Amino acid sequence: MRGARLMGALLALAGLLQVALSLKIAAFNIRTFGETKMSNATLSHYIVQILSRYDIAVIQEVRDSHLTAVGKLLDILNQDDPNTYQFVVSKSLGRNSYKEQYLFLFRPNQVSVLDSYQYDDGCEPCGNDTFSREPAIVLFHSPLTAVQAFAIIPLHAAPLDAVAEMDSLYDVYLDVRQKWDLEDIMLMGDFNAGCSYVAPSQWASIRLRMNPAFQWLIPDTADTTATATHCAYDRIVVAGTLLQHAIVPDSATPFDFQAAYGLSSELVGVLPYVLQLCWGQHMVPGRGGGGVSGHKVPCAERAVHPCPHYGFPHRPRPSVTITRWR
Repeated sequence: MRGARLMGALLALAGLLQVALSLKIAAFNIRTFGETKMSNATLSHYIVQILSRYDIAVIQEVRDSHLTAVGKLLDILNQDDPNTYQFVVSKSLGRNSYKEQYLFLFRPNQVSVLDSYQYDDGCEPCGNDTFSREPAIVLFHSPLTAVQAFAIIPLHAAPLDAVAEMDSLYDVYLDVRQKWDLEDIMLMGDFNAGCSYVAPSQWASIRLRMNPAFQWLIPDTADTTATATHCAYDRIVVAGTLLQHAIVPDSATPFDFQAAYGLSSELVGVLPYVLQLCWGQHMVPGRGGGGVSGHKVPCAERAVHPCPHYGFPHRPRPSVTITRWR
């Protein structure tokens, strides 16, 4: 794995209403998220600080099979209101003893989970599966935004298989589209889609890239690392006319949390890199530039949850709702 890189892309979608409500979605890789990170008062402070900004957060590289760290995270997020966040988590995924999970946090007063499923990419023991960590897909309903039903397909791609896994995301997209009769689909995460993992000549073999039905919102020239390297590992891809027309032009930009929170370089190396964009409700359809035409509006900010010192042990709360994986 790469060294001290800023692990992950974060997507913020703001569905702006006349009453100034918004929907903000995040997807990012918190490197080896588990009990060690949540037991570190400083790291857990900033993890909560970042997550509190969003209505949906899709976390990759979760290594917490007993959900101890997830439970502690929910305890902190829900300490003022036990129904602030709920979650759905995938099974542990991986071809060998190294396993990861996909974790979806969401605010139930903003969205609800309609359905979810684990993509079947083949027989792992037989050696004919496609993904190192096959996508776990969730179908959301949002009554407050123009795009009311949408699916999120996350992927943490294996670096050496990045080209093949990105190409196979097209098959996942087709499966989701057929299963739920759905057009508006987001694919996002740490695709390892840059530098030595994807040669320029290889892009032509990636159907997700070559098919005009998909908008790639993070360009190849972007930098989603924390080191001296300049690589666009993390990506956000959207499909569906309604969803694409709702994206605010040029709003897919990094959120510099190092500057916002005054973090040291050491801390930045173990926290996620943040990319954000706005999802506006009242947009004028039309293609052009990096998105669609319409009135540019800023992403509405969530009130950041106050973060005290976190030294208390995890205490499971019955009020924390787990939406069981289907």
